[in-house]
Amino acid sequence: MRMAELHPFGETVAIGSNTFTADDIIRFARDFDPQPFHLDAELARQSLFGGLCASGWHTSAGWMKCFVAFWTAECRRLIAEGIAPPKLGPSPGFTKLGWFRPVFAGDTISYSVTLLASRELATRKDRVLNTIRCAGENQNGEPVIRFESTVLEFV
Repeated sequence: MRMAELHPFGETVAIGSNTFTADDIIRFARDFDPQPFHLDAELARQSLFGGLCASGWHTSAGWMKCFVAFWTAECRRLIAEGIAPPKLGPSPGFTKLGWFRPVFAGDTISYSVTLLASRELATRKDRVLNTIRCAGENQNGEPVIRFESTVLEFV
């Protein structure tokens, strides 16, 4: 089975959600994006954002965490139904990354994926390159992140 057979082009699939706590925001920022508005609630209140908010990279990592859990469960489901799941490989990159609004402590981001395109590689007929739209919105339905990624599929 190929990805395009499992999830038709343009179909948006919910892949999970993540609630960002103040402790998680600070822990991630301390290790990966130590800017004051990610590290200190008081300094964050005085910033452009007006409150402690997650790094955009933290928001992106939340998408990946949800996708891996979703894809693992999807593969188990397909195997249980006697269907060989698509064999996804690594991503050679992404484009069009946008962080549209801050993710504040207490926000829950719901993530999704949409298959946009799929093509066989000209030099490797045993591989397909899928293009997906990755997105997340907060509990108010407002978009907070979106990017396009390519993902290898082995056929």
